[in-house]
Amino acid sequence: MSAELVRPSTKYQSSYRAYIAELGDEERYPFPLDFDHKDFPALLRRLNDIEAGRNLPEGYVPSSTYWLIEHGELVGVSNLRHILNERIFNAGGHIGMGIRPQARGRGLGNFLLSLTIAEARKRGIAELHIHCYKHNEVSARMIMANGGVLISERSDGNSADLIQRYVIAAP
Repeated sequence: MSAELVRPSTKYQSSYRAYIAELGDEERYPFPLDFDHKDFPALLRRLNDIEAGRNLPEGYVPSSTYWLIEHGELVGVSNLRHILNERIFNAGGHIGMGIRPQARGRGLGNFLLSLTIAEARKRGIAELHIHCYKHNEVSARMIMANGGVLISERSDGNSADLIQRYVIAAP
């Protein structure tokens, strides 16, 4: 695959904004896509602070954000939480990610997840918890293709849909 995982940078500012515009009213995954991006350098500083564990909002844990770039365009975003608190352990897990709508259906999500798992391993995270909604069969298949084993299902308390919890153990 010709895509590569990079750290957020001003080099991809226009592609990032186009990605956000393309999402429209769709729920954004992972959570950093909800951050204000009008002041792009401030967005990058915020991502760096979160990675370093500085100025964390209530309930947040340190996490790293990665961008998947293909032919100079941002096509996917992942976020790796370095640790889990109780809330994230139950609904969220270590990795959140999303693929740009125009790039979906080409295996990029599977590729992005595998690269993000590799980043987790570099950080010494042996057991990864990854969650998705039960109705999201594409995500479930992608998680299982990367070694995920379903360990539980539970209600998120906000909808009739169940959250599936998967674990990917160290090789």
